[in-house]
Amino acid sequence: MKVVTHEWRSMFLKVTRESDGISLAGRVGIADSFWTRFRGLMLRETLPPGEGLMIEGCTSIHMMFMRFPIDALFLDSSNTAVGLYQSLRPWTGISGWHRNASRVLELPAETLHRFSVAVGDRFHLEEVHEDSAQKGC
Repeated sequence: MKVVTHEWRSMFLKVTRESDGISLAGRVGIADSFWTRFRGLMLRETLPPGEGLMIEGCTSIHMMFMRFPIDALFLDSSNTAVGLYQSLRPWTGISGWHRNASRVLELPAETLHRFSVAVGDRFHLEEVHEDSAQKGC
């Protein structure tokens, strides 16, 4: 799914697991330009529950310049989980390389555990606009 992004502005994604309809996040920003991919979540103070960042064209991540732990969910081109990391620590966390990944979803720490996300789960990405994204998951 190619989504035109305007970094944390009016368009977001809602990410739900296809098997049971559980929403992992209702307000996911999209990073698909050089600058938004480079910046990611660096230097942000926090990532509130229900929010996240989808980094397009990403096969691995690092936690340099991060202030808080996150979960990372690597998805292939069909939005099937091909890798996941729980509670990557700021400054020292790093993921492995996932050659089959097309994107990574960065979420607040413990999100993947709370929803029992596993490799092989498939997700639906739905475009939402600012007014509906603010209503939560």
